[in-house]
Amino acid sequence: MSAPATLPAPATQTAPPVSLTLPRPVPVQRIRKPKKNIPQTSQERNSILLAVRAYVERERPVPPLPSDQLAVHADGLVAHLKLDPIYRDYVGVLINNELWRESLAAVPFERRLLLIPKCLRIESKCPAPFDEFGLLCKQCGLCSIQDLQNEAERLGYAVLVAEGSAIVMSLIQTGKIEAIVGVSCLSVLERAFPYMEAAAVPGVAVPLLQDDCIDTTVDLDWVWDYIHLTSDDRTRRMDLGALREDVDFWFTPLALDSVMGPAQGETERISREWLQRAGKRWRPFLTVAAFQALQTEPGSKPPESLKKLAVAVECFHKASLIHDDIEDGDGEGYGEATLHEEYGVPVALNVGDLLIGEGYRLLAESGFSPEQRVAMLQIAAQGQRELCRGQGAELTWTREPRPLTSVEVLEIFEKKTAPAFAVALHLGALAAGVEFHEEVSSVLESYSRAMGIAYQIRDDLEDYTVGGAGAPDDLEAMRPGVVLSAGWERAQGHAKEVLTSRWKRESLHDSEAVRQACADSGALDRCTDLLERYKEEAIRSLSGLENPSLKGLLRRVIGKIFNDTEIKGWCKEFEQANGVTS
Repeated sequence: MSAPATLPAPATQTAPPVSLTLPRPVPVQRIRKPKKNIPQTSQERNSILLAVRAYVERERPVPPLPSDQLAVHADGLVAHLKLDPIYRDYVGVLINNELWRESLAAVPFERRLLLIPKCLRIESKCPAPFDEFGLLCKQCGLCSIQDLQNEAERLGYAVLVAEGSAIVMSLIQTGKIEAIVGVSCLSVLERAFPYMEAAAVPGVAVPLLQDDCIDTTVDLDWVWDYIHLTSDDRTRRMDLGALREDVDFWFTPLALDSVMGPAQGETERISREWLQRAGKRWRPFLTVAAFQALQTEPGSKPPESLKKLAVAVECFHKASLIHDDIEDGDGEGYGEATLHEEYGVPVALNVGDLLIGEGYRLLAESGFSPEQRVAMLQIAAQGQRELCRGQGAELTWTREPRPLTSVEVLEIFEKKTAPAFAVALHLGALAAGVEFHEEVSSVLESYSRAMGIAYQIRDDLEDYTVGGAGAPDDLEAMRPGVVLSAGWERAQGHAKEVLTSRWKRESLHDSEAVRQACADSGALDRCTDLLERYKEEAIRSLSGLENPSLKGLLRRVIGKIFNDTEIKGWCKEFEQANGVTS
C-alpha cells in the first residue's frame, strides 16, 4: 500500500473557555469482563509503570531490543515485583516504551505519527466513513478519537485512524516519520513489534483497556502524556510522588516549627496539631509543582520561602474545613472527631480564625519581592472571598431548602472548591516571578475551575459508592450534591418523591433508599460522565499554554489526582485464537 500524497494538515484549535454551560460529553467507559493480561485498575497500572521506569533507569538497556531480549527483561521484572506471569507482555510493552521515551521526546511533533485504532469509535453510532488509509473522523464527539486527533494535529502530528502494519511501514519509508505513538491491543502490538524493531524508529504504545475489537477504551491520561512528550518539558522526569512526599514532610512538627516559628500558647498548639492531621495535601503540592515547573532546573531543592507559601495554602484550607464543619454540624471527618466536637465551637472558631491569620502572615513574611507579596495577598484574599460566597450560597439554601439542578450545584462547587486550587497554583506561579504569572494566569484560572469542579464531583460520587470512606458525607448530612441533583432531575414516581423530600430536608427515608433512587435514575452514570467531562475540560484548557514544562506537569497532575479508572474485558478474537476461557 502506498503512502498518502500529503499528510493531514495540523488543525488550529484553541481551548474553549471553562464555564458552567456543561462541556461536550465524553463517553463513559463500559464495564466489561475483567481482562487477565492487563492490571485491573489505574493505580496498579501506574504502580507498575513507576517500577518499570526505575528498572530502565537502573539497568539502562539500549534500544532497539529484539523481542527475545525484551522478554527476558520483562520476565525478570515480573518476578521481582511478584506479579502474575500473565502480565509479562504488558510489562514488556512498558519497558519498550521507556527505552524509547527520551528518543521520542527529542523528535519534533511534526515528524511524529499518532496511530489510533478504529475500534475506539462507538461503532453503532459512528457516522465516519473509511478510505484506503483508514477512518475519516466526522468530529461528532461520541468518542475520544476526535480529541486525540485534534490535539495531535494541532501540535503537528500526522494522524491515522487505522490498523495494520503495512501503511505504517510505508509512512516510515517515506522518511517523513521519525517516531510513532500508537494505541492498540496487546495482540496487535505483538504482531507489529518486529516491524518497529527492524525500522529502529522510536515508538511508544498504549495498550487498549480491552480487546473486544469494538467500542474499546484506553487510558487517555497515558495517551495525552505521550503525545505531548517533548524535550522542551523539563519536568518530564520529575517524580511527582517524591515531590508530594517532600510536601507531606513539611507538615511534621519540627518542620512546621521551622517554617512558622515555635507555637506560643494553647491556641497555636491546637492549630499546629490540626495542620499536622492527615490530609491529601493537594493544594500545597500544587503550589510547589507550579513553582518547580517554571524553574530552569525543576528538580532543584525548593527554597525556604516556598515552604511558607505551601504551609499558608494549607492554613487557609484547614481553616475552611473547621468553619465548614461547624456550619454543617459535622461531628466526624475522615474517621476522627472534628475540631469543634473535640474542643467546642468557641475554641474551634478561634483556631480557624488564627489559621487564616497565619496564612496571611506567612505570605507577608515569605521573603519574595514586595510586588510578588502584594499580588499573593490579593490572590489569597480573592480566593477567600469566593470560597465564602460559595459556602454562603449553600447556607442560604439550608434556610429554605429546595431541589437544586445540576447546574446550580456545580455553581456552588465552582465557588467552594475551585478557588483553593486556583490560589495554590497562582501562588506557585507568582513565586517563580510576576512575569511568569502574567503569562499563565488566565490558563491557571480555567484549569483550576474545571479541576475543582471535577474534584468535588468525584468526592460526591464516593459518598454514593463507598459512603465517603470515613470522609464527610454530603448524603448523610443532607447537603447539596450533584448526584442528588442528577437523580432528582431524572427520577419519576415514588423515587421523585423520595429525592424531593431529601432535598427539602424533611425526608425520613433512610440513606439507602436515596442511594437506590439515584442509582435507578441513572444519576451515577450521569455524574461519572460529568466527572470525565470536567477532567477533559481541565486538559483542554492547557492548549493555549506556551510553557511546555508547566503544561506537561499540569497534565500529569490530573492523572495523579484522579487516578481511579476501571479497566474492562477480553478480546474475542484473541480468546478464540488462544483458547482462553473465563
